[in-house]
Amino acid sequence: MSARKTEPEIDLTESYNDLLDVFARVESRQDMKALFEDMFTDAEIKDFTIRWKLMNDLYQHVSQRAIASELRISLCRITRGSRMLKKKDGYVRKLLGERYSDHYQI
Repeated sequence: MSARKTEPEIDLTESYNDLLDVFARVESRQDMKALFEDMFTDAEIKDFTIRWKLMNDLYQHVSQRAIASELRISLCRITRGSRMLKKKDGYVRKLLGERYSDHYQI
């Protein structure tokens, strides 16, 4: 048996930072929609739309089982969103706190 070769990691830091700059420069919802539709597949857009929906639901204390049933996703997938919301300095938590005036505080 031969040992499996592992590929060296590719440093994408510069490209990641460039992409962040591209997103930060988008000024309208229409332009962001066009950028997303050019860059991402329908499945990718659906995936992060589901993640955003489940995080809103979690923030509002909808049960994980209810979210899983409504969105037809696994509880494991919901756990990731739950962990993100538990980060006290998390940006998503901050956004949702502003959206809901923090009356649903996690």
